[in-house]
Amino acid sequence: MPVNEPSSGWLRGVLPLALAAVLAQGDQHGYALVQQLAAHGFGTIRGGALYPVLGRMETEGLVEARWEPGEGGPGRKVYRLSDAGRTRLIEETAAWQRFSDSMDHLLDHVTKEGE
Repeated sequence: MPVNEPSSGWLRGVLPLALAAVLAQGDQHGYALVQQLAAHGFGTIRGGALYPVLGRMETEGLVEARWEPGEGGPGRKVYRLSDAGRTRLIEETAAWQRFSDSMDHLLDHVTKEGE
């Protein structure tokens, strides 16, 4: 794993939040979601990780999906963040900030010891 990519364990935990954050910017198909996440430093996300999470989010009512015809190729599924998904994104963003602050505080001594 390249140094600048998150570990797979971390990615598994934050992927729903990251997907919701990307979808909050607009509707996207799977490949575009992968590209957006890669552009934000998430590394390469494979379909085997992406689509089960999107499926669970759809089952939970957090995203909605529709099929669009392809331009010269097969159709593709486009995902949209639902109102419930937007509400969850706001809640999870606040929870993430609390968690991140706690982790930063916990790890702060590690950085100071290394100086």
